[in-house]
Amino acid sequence: MDIRLTEVKEEDLKTLWQMQTEAFAELLERYRDYDMSPGNEEYDKVKARFDQPWTTYYFIERGEERVGAVRIVDKKDGSRKRISPIFIMSEFRNNGYAQQAILAAEEIYGSDYWCLDTILQEEGNIHLYEKMGYHRTGQTEHINERMDIVFFEKD
Repeated sequence: MDIRLTEVKEEDLKTLWQMQTEAFAELLERYRDYDMSPGNEEYDKVKARFDQPWTTYYFIERGEERVGAVRIVDKKDGSRKRISPIFIMSEFRNNGYAQQAILAAEEIYGSDYWCLDTILQEEGNIHLYEKMGYHRTGQTEHINERMDIVFFEKD
C-alpha cells in the first residue's frame, strides 16, 4: 500500500510532537545527544518551527494510519530545500515508507536542490539517502564520542 503526505494542522501538533519524541527515543538513548535530538525537543520548539512561513510538516500516512512524519523547509529564496526531520514509527520501519515519503515530497517541491543531514553511524539512513540520489558534501560535525552528523545534498 502506498503512502501519502497529509499536511499537519495546528490542532495535530501535540500528536506530531508525541510521535517525534517516540520515534527518536531509541536514537536519543543510543547517542545521548540531548541538545539536538528531535527525541528530546520540547513541544514549544516544534510549535515554533510549525509557525515558520517556510516550514511545512506532513504526516506520512498509509491508509488511515500515521506511520511517520516529515518536515520540509522551503524558503523559496533560491536556497536548498531541506528535509529535517523525517521519521517512521518503529513498528512501520523497513517497509520503504521513508523512501516513498521523500519521493512524495519531491513531487510537491521538485526533485532537485535538496539538503539533509543524518547520523554518520546510522548506516541504514545513509544507505537510504544515497539510494535516493543524495551525495555527501564532505562536511561532518562531531557531536560527541558516540556520534557525528554527516551532510548530504541532491542537485
